[in-house]
Amino acid sequence: MNPAHTPLVEAARSGDAQALHELLRRCQPDLRRFARRSCASSEDAEDAVQLALWTLHRRIGTLRTVATFTTWLFRIVERECFRLLRRQPRHQPLDELAAHEHPEAAAVPLDLRQDLVRALQALSPPYREVLLLRDVHELSGPEVAAELGLSLEAVKSRLHRARAQVRQRLLASGYWLKDGVPQPEVAGRHTR
Repeated sequence: MNPAHTPLVEAARSGDAQALHELLRRCQPDLRRFARRSCASSEDAEDAVQLALWTLHRRIGTLRTVATFTTWLFRIVERECFRLLRRQPRHQPLDELAAHEHPEAAAVPLDLRQDLVRALQALSPPYREVLLLRDVHELSGPEVAAELGLSLEAVKSRLHRARAQVRQRLLASGYWLKDGVPQPEVAGRHTR
């Protein structure tokens, strides 16, 4: 916490409205920066900041110690970002994705797309969920961890294993051999 905020927090806790308004004004830039990194969209970031400021306004008197002020305020923003992220639909079934929504999908051959869908369906749910959130929905590692209630290390491990399993299934499907392209090596196995 900025040491300059300490007297303002003390005064605001005591009911000083002027100190509270000044504290709200000073906290906004830091909260906005934090929210932009923590939330999925700028709209969610603004919503999270507004909720944090509203909560600060209503509940500053319940704060037990000045030392916990910054942690308390940033935790409100973080929780709101995660709540808004959970509110978004988790995933859209692959067969419902329209070609007009993803024009680059039309360039991918049908048999490769089918092999990819089969490879994703073959993954166990924990691996599939992490892979879809990270690679399809393009959430960051910390966002996936928050969404699934996992540690960042667990997300990284599951993502690595999921990608390896999908890669192995795609290579085993023989797709690359159909086009006369030599098949790459698979985990220590050399192809001829």
